[in-house]
Amino acid sequence: MQFTSIKFLIFFLIVSVLYYIIPHKFRWVWLLICSYFFYMVLNPKYAILIATSTIITYLSGLLIENANKISNKKKSTQIKKLWVFASFSSNLGILFLFKYYNFFNDSLSRLLHLFNISNQAPSFEYLLPLGISFYTLQALSYTVDVYRKDVPAEKNIGKYALFVSFFPSIVAGPIEKSKNMLHQFDEKHTLNYDNIKNGLLLMLWGVFVKIVISDRLAVLVNTVYNNPNHYKGFTTFIATLFFTFQIYCDFMSYSDIARGAAEVLGFKVTNNFQQPYLSKSIKEFWSRWHISLTSWFKDYLYFPLGGNRRGKYRALCNIMIVFLVSGLWHGATFNFIIWGGLHGLYQIIENITKHFKKRVIKTFNIKTEVFSFKFIQVFITFMLVNFAWIFFKASSLSTAITIIRNVFYFNPWVLLNGSIFELGLDLKDFSIALVGILLVLTIDILRRTKNLRTSLANQNIMFRWVTYVGAVAVILIFGLYGPGYSMQQFIYSQF
Repeated sequence: MQFTSIKFLIFFLIVSVLYYIIPHKFRWVWLLICSYFFYMVLNPKYAILIATSTIITYLSGLLIENANKISNKKKSTQIKKLWVFASFSSNLGILFLFKYYNFFNDSLSRLLHLFNISNQAPSFEYLLPLGISFYTLQALSYTVDVYRKDVPAEKNIGKYALFVSFFPSIVAGPIEKSKNMLHQFDEKHTLNYDNIKNGLLLMLWGVFVKIVISDRLAVLVNTVYNNPNHYKGFTTFIATLFFTFQIYCDFMSYSDIARGAAEVLGFKVTNNFQQPYLSKSIKEFWSRWHISLTSWFKDYLYFPLGGNRRGKYRALCNIMIVFLVSGLWHGATFNFIIWGGLHGLYQIIENITKHFKKRVIKTFNIKTEVFSFKFIQVFITFMLVNFAWIFFKASSLSTAITIIRNVFYFNPWVLLNGSIFELGLDLKDFSIALVGILLVLTIDILRRTKNLRTSLANQNIMFRWVTYVGAVAVILIFGLYGPGYSMQQFIYSQF
């Protein structure tokens, strides 16, 4: 059930209305039922996996908390670590089987083939369960939080199951921490006009960005990336640039719809996306892109590895490990590992050269607060991110190499002879895509300094309703009911 579908609109309307009618003490039950229904619409069998992960981590929390009562501190710590290990090994084992087994099996087969050795291990032919990477990390963070005594173990298995399966975030995040989310299921949420209005407005913006812009950009991107040998030069560059904005709009859309849906119900979830393409460095980019994932890897991998407490070179090594793991988390191919490695390399270079850059700025008395300096920083960061996206989008390593090689072919005439409009988007749709990109960037720039929902709420009622109706009309005319429209799956739901 896609967030931008009519089915979800009906589902969400029923969920919301009954949520505020049902007595407070039973609301979590209603949300749990709805969350599992939402998840099971695609494939009911995979509900067994999320239930298994839920039970394992729920029990691990109780056992870890029970171990705290042991008077012998050394024995208590050993037992707690044992339960943490059991929780991680079982959950990561399930994730490995469904997401990574075939990748590592194929890689091993290729390696053994070099030595004329045959690998007889069978392949594992199952669809990747929806959202498994997201709910696995969320459940494991709870285990660690209980171990660290950041939160007490949740005694109500139903409320804990809701924490793991909460439908706005189950498919593609945000990856919530237990200390931020669990307590909210005990809070009484009264019907609040501002929450409903602001949440629906955020959802409307998310649907607009997805249907009108992201899905339109996907048409040209898929045309070129599905046939990389047929396109060169500016055509390839434009397709790569369009994917950069496609995934930007796609993930922004999901994040805003998820946050808006939760807000309508009275919940506050993590803002997972904050204008990342306006970042002045790769480090800042990752503090604004998929914020909850960045926070997860920082708290549960980077710091346990030692962070920057064990010297400069160890810190750089830890950064690379985190980004390689992040790349593998996104997908079980070498492309994603290279994509993660590139971002790790970017940050390492930033760390190594930061003192040199400061000396250059001081020596030449370069003004760092002026627009031109900031624009250059944003542009360089954007182009580095844009290049890395090639590996993220390409179906294989050879395809990525072909794309990179073809980008450097000089053929500016495609911009003049009309051939650029033969890639799935005619002049009208191509123009709409460009206007959409400019609109998103403009809104993002304004969002850096203003709360646009508050600004809109302060306008006259006529202006507000013209905006609302206009947005819906554009979605219907240029999106849902536009000629040739094909609804695209959210990119991050594949992970």
